[in-house]
Amino acid sequence: MNLLPLMVALGLAGASPLNYDKVCQPHSRPWQVYLHGRSVSCSGALIDKWWLVTSFDCTPISDRTIASLGEHDVTVVEGTEQHIPIADVIHHSPYRSPLHSLTMVRLSRPARFNRYVQPIPLPSRCPQPGETCYVSGWGSTVPNQYEPPQRLKCITVPVVDDQTCMNTFPEFLYWSMGMVCAGQVYTDNCMNNDGSVMVCDGQLQGLQWFSHGCRNPAHPTVYTKMCNYNDWIKDVMDRYAPTLPTETTPRMMA
Repeated sequence: MNLLPLMVALGLAGASPLNYDKVCQPHSRPWQVYLHGRSVSCSGALIDKWWLVTSFDCTPISDRTIASLGEHDVTVVEGTEQHIPIADVIHHSPYRSPLHSLTMVRLSRPARFNRYVQPIPLPSRCPQPGETCYVSGWGSTVPNQYEPPQRLKCITVPVVDDQTCMNTFPEFLYWSMGMVCAGQVYTDNCMNNDGSVMVCDGQLQGLQWFSHGCRNPAHPTVYTKMCNYNDWIKDVMDRYAPTLPTETTPRMMA
């Protein structure tokens, strides 16, 4: 049985938080990855048994970072986790603002798919203004307030048109075609966690880039527009495919 459609349906149908602090239904986001290690504590999205994607700001250090899959409460052992060291880190170039904010991470061993760990599909289309999407990450959902990671949080956001988003940019930032914005005044608009994952219609459509909504709730938050990167992602997966041991056939005795 393919668990992914079921998990997506259950997860997004149960997108409303459990209580006032916007905690997700446990394990309703089986693609969510917790990246942690020296100077790293952020989110990513599992897209393949070997690969995950995250933002530039969440760039891990390959020999010092663990990707934890199947997590909900990162402060306790739940018995659902898979803790896997990372093997490769590939940035999209040119690095960071104003052009790109996307990093691919290859695991040192493949993830085991089950009800708690599943990949999220890459987008087959781009998100549209007004579309409802769902953002998840470990961090505060209250503007201008820090909160250490504990339980996975979920918020619901509308996609915002590009011009509305550009109108809120500070002077030192420039618009890029690699950006999409979501969230607006009187809606949930803050997820203070680098690499937070935005899912629209069951597809990966964004990774948090600039958390403007956590500074000013009236401003949209900026995400990497994932629909623009399918070709690059597939090329990286091909070029950096893991080298697997080959089976050898025993030599026959003469």
